[in-house]
Amino acid sequence: AALQALKRKKRYEKQLAQIDGTLSTIEFQREALENANTNTEVLKNMGFAAKAMKAAHDNMDIDKVDELMQDIAEQQELADEISTAISKPVGFGEEFDEVCFKFAAVYIIKSLNHYHRILESLCPTLQRSPLHQIPQHSSSTLKHTKKKEEEEDDDMKELEAWAGTM
Repeated sequence: AALQALKRKKRYEKQLAQIDGTLSTIEFQREALENANTNTEVLKNMGFAAKAMKAAHDNMDIDKVDELMQDIAEQQELADEISTAISKPVGFGEEFDEVCFKFAAVYIIKSLNHYHRILESLCPTLQRSPLHQIPQHSSSTLKHTKKKEEEEDDDMKELEAWAGTM
């Protein structure tokens, strides 16, 4: 009876080893199937991504991208200039060149008058906007304003004469 129990034990151990080997094989196959399924899903998604990228790039070429990047760069430069102009301290530490300022003012005024004459010639029915109408002031304000305007006109005439000699 003890000998038979030993033989049975060996047989059970052999069967256990076979079943263990079979389970290991099945587990390896299951993992291989999971990997194959994962690879299939990855390839499908890569295909979808490739199609989406192709569709996105159909309406785009390198010239359009370059043009867009140049526009972005120009807008960034403009934003930087505005930021710099806003952040500069006014009247602190910078010298003010009054002659250049007056010259620029004369140039701007002449340009505006020139463009207004062109607009009037193109559209004779052009009326001046309410911004160009003279506001009503008290007589003391008008006297002070006229005196100041006469001084500014003299300065402007002097500046125009100086600019005309250049």
